[in-house]
Order: sequence, then structure tokens, then C-alpha cells
Amino acid sequence: MSFPLLTATAALPAVGAIVTAAVPAKRRTAAKWLALLFSVATLAVAAVVAVRFDPTGDRYQLTESHAWIKDFGVRYELGVDGIGVALIALTALLIPFVILAGWHDADPQETGAESLGSFAAGRWRPTQGFFALILLVEAMVIISFEATDVFVFYIFFEAMLIPMYFLIGGFGDRAGPHGEKEAATQRSYAAVKFLLYNLVGGLIMLAAVIGLYVVAGNFSLQEIAAARANGSLEMATSTERWLFLGFFFAFAVKAPLWPLHTWLPNAMGEATAPVAVLITAVVDKVGTFAMLRFCLQLFPEASKWATPAILVLALISIVYGALLAVGQRDIKRLVAYASISHFGFIIMGIFAMTSQGQSGATLYMVNHGLSTAALMLVAGFLISRRGSRLIADYGGVQKVAPVLAGTFLIGGLATLSLPGLAPFVSEFLVLVGTFTRYPVIGIIATFGIVLAALYTLVLYQRTMTGPVKPSTEGIADLRVRELAVVVPLIGVLIFLGVYPKPLTELVNPAVKHTLSDVHKKDPKPEVEAAHK
Repeated sequence: MSFPLLTATAALPAVGAIVTAAVPAKRRTAAKWLALLFSVATLAVAAVVAVRFDPTGDRYQLTESHAWIKDFGVRYELGVDGIGVALIALTALLIPFVILAGWHDADPQETGAESLGSFAAGRWRPTQGFFALILLVEAMVIISFEATDVFVFYIFFEAMLIPMYFLIGGFGDRAGPHGEKEAATQRSYAAVKFLLYNLVGGLIMLAAVIGLYVVAGNFSLQEIAAARANGSLEMATSTERWLFLGFFFAFAVKAPLWPLHTWLPNAMGEATAPVAVLITAVVDKVGTFAMLRFCLQLFPEASKWATPAILVLALISIVYGALLAVGQRDIKRLVAYASISHFGFIIMGIFAMTSQGQSGATLYMVNHGLSTAALMLVAGFLISRRGSRLIADYGGVQKVAPVLAGTFLIGGLATLSLPGLAPFVSEFLVLVGTFTRYPVIGIIATFGIVLAALYTLVLYQRTMTGPVKPSTEGIADLRVRELAVVVPLIGVLIFLGVYPKPLTELVNPAVKHTLSDVHKKDPKPEVEAAHK
């Protein structure tokens, strides 16, 4: 039997979480290095998966299948297509940077361990817990990208909420505009809101998963999709639509799509910057990925039926998120609302039902993860120096910390999809793919690009330019560890902006399979003859 690469990719961070959590309380530095080591090892295995994957080969590769709960037809089934490989690579790449960026975020004096009574005497290990939870989230996200059994996917789709709840509520940001007691209340509120929204979505999905089993008799994505394609499994129109809505609702909460988005600004605002990156650049991608893998593949007719309504919701997300980002006074909440706008572009690309739109949406998932990580982590470094998230508390930073300001600018320019940086390619493909089938939707969506330029440049102007405020005079420039976080991310953004071919070649075959699932072809361009 061949080596189970996919299992190893998810098992490494899970084992790392256990080992890191078991480190003695006084060995905090050792726990950090162990967590970083396991994350780098996971990246190495993910690189092997990417190298072993053949874009021109079978749709699902490196597959694993083992009986698990025979009485209910549940199997431990894993497999990856090009989209899954791209998102596994994104996750494995970002986690080492998240760990490095949060190197001191969970030290006892910064997390309030002294307020935990007897636990502060040595039994409470906040540093170990913080990094163990990050690795645990990584493991669950990766296996979600690999699972081809619907029940297995559901388990990890829901289970990742628990470590995220503790990362938001237990290790939240202390740089908010509140006192310590109020800050703790806000963190708790954000964590509970995150958990409740996603739990409701998950419970609705559970009902749909059970309904799918009643109709199909098993949970295997490949078997059900094949049966649907060859006509051996038929669903009543109403049944298919209800099941689709159950799955889509859970994914729209996770994504997040308007009007199910309201948990995200709270969660990102109250979390530390590395955890905010974990939320929007890693965990939320499971929602948009699942729309492609499960909604379109299992319920093709219902997906086409729901497309007009979903495109309208995506369009509202684009414009609404961007408008609210323009008016934000809090740096982290601005990035959160910008992400809502970007997720609108991703979902619009998926349901445009064109090869350009879906390729662009997949690239957008990757590129948004990279650009948001770069911007948010630099913003986190800035906030940690000043101790405030409010834009009004900054000014003239580029004169005292030019490298910090420069990297912040590049991250911001990537967020607004400047040509030459990776997000431009994905946003362009999404808009082209949408224009060809839904021109009015595509035209209105371009307004989001204008607003993105506005909120990004205004943010930079207010924080980095102008006279140096007394409160920012002592801000230090980026240190070596922080440069080790930011420089590689910027390098990847520039590389993929200039040469996106490695990603497009990886995801395009998977996109063609997805379009064939919903029996869609790209519309033929209408070319008016030059001479009659």
C-alpha cells in the first residue's frame, strides 16, 4: 500500500498540537519552536502532495479509502483535485507565518494568566495552548479539503469551531478601545457569536447530510456524484433544492456571505492579528471550497436554480462590505469588511458558471489568503507597538518606520488588486467570467473595485502619511522575526501576480470537471462581423 500522504498532511499538525500542549509550563520557548517545526514539516509534506499531483490525471488523486462505520455507510475517504491541492498548499504555507507573527501573543503576562487563580501557579500553560490550538485548526482545515466522504467532511467542518472559539475568546486582542474588563466581555461576545452562527449553520447542514444519506444510501461524494451523472440516482426537484439549501446555508455562514456575515467583524476585531488571519485566510476558505466541491457536484440542478439569488447576495456582499470598510475607524474591522467584499467576488465567480469565473474564484481564495495575511499581520505589528486599533491614533508612521509603512502599502495594494500583484489576476478572471454570462451583475460589481481603492488608500494616508503624531514617535521599524513573516508573503504575491501559470494549470482541469457536473459550458462570444 502506498504511503498515505493525505493522512500524513493532516496528522502532522494534529500530532504537533498534542506534543506542543504537553510541553511543561515553564518551557514556553520550546513549545513555540516545536509548533513552528511541526508547521514547517506539514508544509514540506504539502509540497510533496503538490508535486505528486498530476493536473492532467484523474480528477481525485492520492486517494485513501477505509471502512469506518459500516452500518451507516461511512468510510474514511480522502482525495484531492487541483482546487484542494491549492488550498492545502495555502493553509500549510500560512501557518508557519501565523505562528511566527504570534510568537509573543500568548505569553502569560500578555494573556492575563495571572487572573486565572491557581492555574497561574504553573498548571495553566497559555503559550502551549495557543500554539496547540493553531496546529489543531490547521489539521482540521486540511482534512476538510481532503475529505470525499460527506460525513467525514461534516465532522471536521464542525469540529474546527471549538479550537477557534478558544483562540478568539481566550487569546483575544487587548489593543481595543475598551478597558480590560470591557475588552474581556467583547472577546467573549465575539467568540460566542462566532460559535452560535456557525453551529446553527452546521445543524442545518446536518439535517441535509442525513437527508442525503436517506436518498443516496451512503455518504461517498464520488459514488453519489457518479450515480447522479449516469442517472441511477434520481432526486425529486424539491428534495434536491432543500438539500442544496441545507448545505449552502452552512457554507454561506462560514464564507461569510451577506446577510450571514455579521460574526466576522466581531471575531476579527477581537482576535489577535494572527488569529484573525487564521479566520479569514484559512478557516473561511472551507466554506467557498465546499460550495464548489459539494453544492455543485451533488446538486447540479438546484445550483443552477439558486444561481440568480446567490449572485444578487454576492453582489450585495461586494458593495456593502466595501462601503462599510470605507467608514471604519478600527483597522482590523476595516480589513474584516474588506474580506466580506472579497468573499462576495469569490462566490460570484463560483456561481457565474463559467470556466474563467470559477478559475478566478479558486485563485481568489489563494490570493486573498496571501494578501489578507500580509496586510493583517503588518497591521498587527503596528497595533502591538502603539497599543491601539483606532486609525485616528496614528499618523506619519512612514517617517519613523519606513519598512513597516512600505510593507503595509504593498499589502494594501494587493488588497485592492493592483496589477502586478496576485489578487489582480483572480479578480480580473472573476469579472470576465461574470460579464460573459451576467453582464449587469459584472458591471455593478466593478463598483467594489473603486471602493477598495478608496478604503485602502485612505487607510494608508491616515496612518502612514502626514506629520508624525506624538503617540507614534517611538514606533520601531520591523524586526528580523517580523521581516521573516512579511517578506516571503510579499514575494509570493509579486511572483503569482507576474506569473500565475503554476496555479492556473493546477486548478483549470478541476474547474472543467465542476462545470461538467452542472452541465454548463462557457457562452460563445458574440462577435459582430467587421464586414457585412
